Amino acid sequence: MIKEIENNNFNEVRESKGYAFVDFNATWCGPCRMLSPIMEEIAKSNTVYAVDVDLNDELATEFNVNAIPCVILFKDGKEYKRSVGLKTKEELEGMID
Repeated sequence: MIKEIENNNFNEVRESKGYAFVDFNATWCGPCRMLSPIMEEIAKSNTVYAVDVDLNDELATEFNVNAIPCVILFKDGKEYKRSVGLKTKEELEGMID
């Protein structure tokens, strides 16, 4: 299950242990909508959060998200790797060592 996360509760990601995917997206973004079912699949076996950049521009700015979809993989609460654009499930899960 994907958890929606916002400016005021992003500490949940910062305090997490292990890997967590954060999908920065927008409702009007076609590639973001295409990525959504892929992220749902990934969420079956990984921690996945979603951030709507239109509603949470502070987070988009903090993490220099200039293009969407942008998936940032966090490891122990710190940015580890990032992917911009529509990717396959295998490509995204391949970000985990």
